[in-house]
Amino acid sequence: MLFSTCWCNGGGRRLGFVLAWAWAWALMGAQAALAAQGPLPVPVQTALERAQLPPDAVSVLVVDAAGGTPRLAHRAQVPMNPASVMKLVTTYAGLELLGPAYVWQTPVYIDGPVRSGTLQGNVYLRGQGDPKMVMERLWLLLRRLQGQGIRQIAGDIVLDHSAFVLPAHDPAAFDGEPLRPYNAAPDALLLNFKAVVFNLVPDPAAGVARVQMEPPLAGVQAPATVPLAPAGTACGDWRASLRADWSDATRVVLRGAYAAACGERSWAMAYADPARYAQRAVEGMWRELGGQLTGTVRSGTVPRHLEPAWVATSPSLAEVVRDINKYSNNVMAQQLWLTLGWQQHGVGTPENARAAVRQWWRTRWDEADLPAMDNGAGLSRQTRITAQALARMLQAAWASPVMPELLASLPVTGVDGTLRRSRASARAHLKTGSLRDVMAVAGYVHATDGRRYVLVAVVNHAQAAAARPVLDALVEWAAQGQ
Repeated sequence: MLFSTCWCNGGGRRLGFVLAWAWAWALMGAQAALAAQGPLPVPVQTALERAQLPPDAVSVLVVDAAGGTPRLAHRAQVPMNPASVMKLVTTYAGLELLGPAYVWQTPVYIDGPVRSGTLQGNVYLRGQGDPKMVMERLWLLLRRLQGQGIRQIAGDIVLDHSAFVLPAHDPAAFDGEPLRPYNAAPDALLLNFKAVVFNLVPDPAAGVARVQMEPPLAGVQAPATVPLAPAGTACGDWRASLRADWSDATRVVLRGAYAAACGERSWAMAYADPARYAQRAVEGMWRELGGQLTGTVRSGTVPRHLEPAWVATSPSLAEVVRDINKYSNNVMAQQLWLTLGWQQHGVGTPENARAAVRQWWRTRWDEADLPAMDNGAGLSRQTRITAQALARMLQAAWASPVMPELLASLPVTGVDGTLRRSRASARAHLKTGSLRDVMAVAGYVHATDGRRYVLVAVVNHAQAAAARPVLDALVEWAAQGQ
C-alpha cells in the first residue's frame, strides 16, 4: 500500500495523532492569516531598496519550527512561484510515502540459453524510474551480465521504458537551452541523466588537449584532441574558445582551441538526440567492455513469461534526496515525483504524480493552501505555493520521523551544495530556487538563542536576480532570534 510507511502501527492512535497535527497546522495557518502585515525588518527593507525591489515582490514567513505565532509574516498567503524550492514538497512527500530506505529496482532479463559465451536470444532491461543509473552503475550492470558467461548477444538488447508514460518533451521549450542538462526529460529508464561529459586534459608536450567523451555513445564521433591555445593564453571563457558545434547528434565538432592554463576541465551537456541516448549509451558501453552484439539496442517491453535474472538496485531514497536538494537536480526530482504516481496508480504519468501528491497533502492538511505542481522539480512558470503552506509543511517535517533525512538533504550556508558560495554568516539548512523572475529560499535557520526557525522567502519580480542580498538579510535576521 502507498501509505504503508505512514499508517503502519497503532491505527486508531496514529489517525488521532495525524488529525491532531492537522488541527494544529490549521490553527497555525489562522494565526499567520491574522498576523499583522507589519513592516519588514530594517536590514531587509534596506536590501530591498538597494536591489530596487518593491516590498510587494516578496513573500515571507518566519516561525519557530516547533510551532507558535510567526515572528514575521509578510504576504504569506499569496501564491508565488517558488522555483526549485518546490523540490521540498516532492522530497518530503517521497520520504513519507516511500520511506528513507526505498530503492528503485531495474530488473534484467535473459531470454534464451547461453552456449560458448553467446546468448541465443535477447537481453531486456526494464526501467522503473531509477533516478541515479549513472555511467558507473550501468558499467557494473553490464559487467554482471558478462558475469553470466555472456560475451556475445545473438539477439537484441531491449530497453523497456513502459513504467512511465510521458508527453512529448521539447528540451528547448522552457528557456531555449535544449543542451543544458537541467532541461533533460525524465524517463523510466533514465541513464546518466541523458548527459554527455567531455573531459579535457592539456598535454603541452604534444601541443594538444586530450578529449574523452563519457559515456561512450555508439555511432557518435568526437575529436580525440583539440589544439592548445598559444602559450600564455589566459583561461577565460574556455567553453566559448572551443567553438563547439553540436548541430549533428552523431558528430561533435570542436573548431577552436583550449588554453593550457585552464588545467583539467569537464563540460557536461545534454545529448542533442535524447530519444536515442539510452540506446547509444548501452551499446557503446557494452562494446567498450568487449561485448559483441549481433542485433541492435532498441526499445520494447519485457515478455510476460520472463522472470528477472537479477535486479540492479539504486542508492536509497535518503541518499537520492540529498542529490536532489543539495544540487537542485531537476530530472532526479521529476523521477521521484513520477515514481509516486507509479507506486499508487501502476504507471508514472504527470497526472498520476499530481494525484498522489494531492492525496498526501489532503491527508495531512485538507485543502489548505494546496500547492499547484507542474513537474515536481519547480522548473516551471505555472507552479504556485504560498509561504504559509511551505512553512506549515516544514514544521510538520520537523516533527516527522524522516526529519533527519530531509534536513541532511538541504544545502548548508557557506558549506555545500547550492549554498556553498553563500555570504550569509548564519547557520542554516536551506533549499534554494531561482528562475528568470524568481529567487527563493526555504528551510531551517539555527538561531543564536538556540531555537530552530522555519524560514520561507520568495521573490517574484522581473528583477528577482538582484534579490540575493535581500534573502541573505532575512536569514541573518532570523538567526538573531527573538
